[in-house]
Amino acid sequence: MKKVLWFTVGGLHQKILILVQVFLIVLMGVFLGVSSIHTRRLSSIVDETRSEQQAAIDNISGETMHFVIENTMTKMIVLQAQNADDAFEDVTNNVRMLRDIAEGMFANRSGMAPAEVFPPDPAKDGVVSSYFLCEQGVDYTRSEYLGIAANMCDTMMAMCSCNDRIGNCYIGLADGTHIAVGTSTKEKYDESGALKPFPVRERPWYREAAEKGDLYFTGLEKDAFGDSTWITCSAPVIVDGRLYGVVGIDIVVDDLCSYASDDENDSGFVCIVNEEGKVIVAPGNNGLFTVSESENAEDLRKSDNKQLAAFVENALSGETGLDVVTVDGREYYMTGSPIKSIGWAVVSVVDKQITEEPAKKLRSEYDRINADATATYRSGSDNSAHTVYVMLGLVFVIASVAALIVADRIVDPVESMTKEIIAGATTGKLFEMRPEYKTGDEIQVLAESFDDLSRKTKQYIIDLTRITKEKERIGTELELAKRIQADMLPDTYPAFPERSEFDIYASMTPAKEVGGDFYDYFLIDDDHLCLVIADVSGKGVPAALFMMMTMILIKTIAESERSPGAILEKLNRMLCANNREEMFVTVWLGVLDIPSGELTAANAGHEYPVIRKAGGKYELIKDKHGFVIGGMDQVRYKEYTLQLEKGSTLFVYTDGVPEATDGQGQMFGTDRMLESLNEADTDDPKQLLEKERAAVDRFVGDAEQFDDLTMLAVTLK
Repeated sequence: MKKVLWFTVGGLHQKILILVQVFLIVLMGVFLGVSSIHTRRLSSIVDETRSEQQAAIDNISGETMHFVIENTMTKMIVLQAQNADDAFEDVTNNVRMLRDIAEGMFANRSGMAPAEVFPPDPAKDGVVSSYFLCEQGVDYTRSEYLGIAANMCDTMMAMCSCNDRIGNCYIGLADGTHIAVGTSTKEKYDESGALKPFPVRERPWYREAAEKGDLYFTGLEKDAFGDSTWITCSAPVIVDGRLYGVVGIDIVVDDLCSYASDDENDSGFVCIVNEEGKVIVAPGNNGLFTVSESENAEDLRKSDNKQLAAFVENALSGETGLDVVTVDGREYYMTGSPIKSIGWAVVSVVDKQITEEPAKKLRSEYDRINADATATYRSGSDNSAHTVYVMLGLVFVIASVAALIVADRIVDPVESMTKEIIAGATTGKLFEMRPEYKTGDEIQVLAESFDDLSRKTKQYIIDLTRITKEKERIGTELELAKRIQADMLPDTYPAFPERSEFDIYASMTPAKEVGGDFYDYFLIDDDHLCLVIADVSGKGVPAALFMMMTMILIKTIAESERSPGAILEKLNRMLCANNREEMFVTVWLGVLDIPSGELTAANAGHEYPVIRKAGGKYELIKDKHGFVIGGMDQVRYKEYTLQLEKGSTLFVYTDGVPEATDGQGQMFGTDRMLESLNEADTDDPKQLLEKERAAVDRFVGDAEQFDDLTMLAVTLK
């Protein structure tokens, strides 16, 4: 549309001008009446259309969001329940082991020498140690059980030291005495220095396990000597129908809290409910559930909120699917999955109001676009009416007739649009632009706005569904790959509890969800220990697959070959045969003759090994490198020998250690690595690796880890 002098040319104005020039007389009154009726009708149609389309947007967005949330929450809660089940299964296995050991000891107590046990040593506070306690009025020197049970101290010490989930291990005896392994000793004495009595047979873990006659989990219970809270797994020790005591393990509550806090965000959280319907683990600021000690905690199955009580009951018996539960007038999406090993449940909660925000934003955007289109239309209509009023003063009769014709031409496309939009609200079909809407005026602007909004709405729903499904699939597959890779590496310590000639420990921290580094150790026979550490080129899933294939081949070859050089040569031939992706791996492989301490090794492009002789310093062994595995066929690898004496330690690693980089781009380097190894001053391989990792972390600071970090250490005793 254009302005020519004081006339508007184009659009409705031009049509009215042409009609007025053709017809000379119009009835002004008829035009005004008809125009008013059509204007009100048009406004009503636009308002009805907007309401219908808003309802369609709300319905489609709500259904889509509910589908996405249902699929995400139900799948994730099953995975979290499985993780929690693994954690509790680990603890229950340890409790059963303690019970079996104790029952075996008491069944053969006549032939077992009593072991010595001491009261708590305040000087060992904060260090894992064993000690005895007893009830008020019980003379421990007369106990027939205490010395027998003391033979379990070493086993309980090993459990506490090797499992971060375990806070304390103990056995409460039927004569009122008690043996425990833990890190808290000072609080066992009163202000005068006297040993506090411990009512062992009155503690819930002892009393309930004895009554049940089987494995028992407590709720959240306060420590008898301090402010700490624990969840305890216990089991009775019964021999020939006689109760000799109860073994127990305190589970670290902070470890369980990680299952809740890891998923905590602005809109939802995860909590754990025990078989009594009591919340034992939940984020502190969740605003819905309060975590209390067992005797004060509320049984949600008996809650006044019947909807919540029924949901908790269902979650304890099986997977619930997605439910909407109203608590204190607010709606929440909830889904639950049982922890099968102990009869508890993991519950995920999301505030429903937060999930409705995308639909509200979409409706707000629709209202804005609709308002703009309506304003444009009304502005054009107002201008047209003003021009017509001026013309009507000159041509009363013709303008009235022309106005009726023009009004019909305006209303027909809008009525057609209204019918299509109303039908779309029922069938779900979105609005589409048609040739009859291309009028070249404000009607076309309104139709184009509806068409554009419909296409954007459809594409938004398609994109939202596709992206959410793809993200969920990738996350699930990467988590599964990470668990499979971790299961491939040996991680049970002590690795060879029956062998006292050496001690070994290893660790691997991938830079991504899965990594290309790996380590392995295994006995070829009773006198020979094979040690392997390797680094696959690249990172992520391809490197992890190549790593698992290499690891399996090494073990297979080592069954028939003892020579490190021969093992590497066969491995190289096998990997080169079908290596279309041209991946390679650096490998250091050694075979330790355990009785003599002689180490035979070969190096395929890997980092130099590090050795510390007894009483000496850690030093690099600059061995001769062979070519990398998988890089070139028919490569031969030279062997060399090292003599390890009693007290000597071998440390091997991947390039993720010396090449760890801080925020300024500086590398950790071999010099810092040797310096931190010497500062560690320990013969324990586990402590050595932990201190070395701590030194790397301090150097790197907040910088991102860009490479896998793998270490292995073995000490010859």
